[in-house]
Amino acid sequence: PFTYLNVMDKDGLSRLVVEHGITRIIHNASILSAVGEQNPQRGIELNTTAIENVLEVARMYNLRVLAPSSIAAFGPSSPKENTPDITIMRPTTVYGITKVYGELLGDYYHQKYGVDYRSLRYPGIISAAMPGGGTTDWAIHIFYEALKHGKYECFLSEYTALPMMHLRDCINATVSLLNADNADLKQRTYNVSAFSLRPNDLAAAIRTHIPSFEVTYKPDFRQQIADSWPSSIDDLNARRDWGWQEEYDMASLTEDMLREVEEYLKSH
Repeated sequence: PFTYLNVMDKDGLSRLVVEHGITRIIHNASILSAVGEQNPQRGIELNTTAIENVLEVARMYNLRVLAPSSIAAFGPSSPKENTPDITIMRPTTVYGITKVYGELLGDYYHQKYGVDYRSLRYPGIISAAMPGGGTTDWAIHIFYEALKHGKYECFLSEYTALPMMHLRDCINATVSLLNADNADLKQRTYNVSAFSLRPNDLAAAIRTHIPSFEVTYKPDFRQQIADSWPSSIDDLNARRDWGWQEEYDMASLTEDMLREVEEYLKSH
């Protein structure tokens, strides 16, 4: 079944849970990093109230909740390399601040009420779908521009490394954690990643398929956001506790993305 729901409407959420016999919620609704900085008040309102509603309904009806977090939950004072699950977290964006809030609130509902709350700190997610206003959107735009125009102007520096993941790996990680035995989980929020990627690395990978592809770099306000995030993630706890393992590296992701984006462009 499919139905529309305003995640700010807690009563509507409760009604759907009852009507459809829902036992699990994957809560993805949020305003992302770049868009959140353009309208911080709206980002705070949506990103906090939504998770509050989801957790309260989970408490009422004994639901399992997976509410994704993000590498944006880290900040400039967090370790940049191999950032661990547990470390100092002082993000400098509304998106990151609300993600830390969601993690802590989920932990509270788990400890106070026994809510089965689970979370993943997603890296940049790369897919053929058009992105929704995040700082890692360049890693999707670059494929469209390579195929449409043969050139791309990147809004981050060529040397800005960020953790990334193919959408299929993201889905596999989500389903794996959602289905994991609760007794195996040593914590409620896990880092997860596949590889780290710099714009010049991905440009070079694309050139193995499109040799004439050109990239220029013109960093904008998103550069400061990216500079506050980790360049690589330590996700050994996820691999140990519930068997996380990625399938795609940069080369296989590049080949897959070029094929999928080309198919999308032909059909549109």
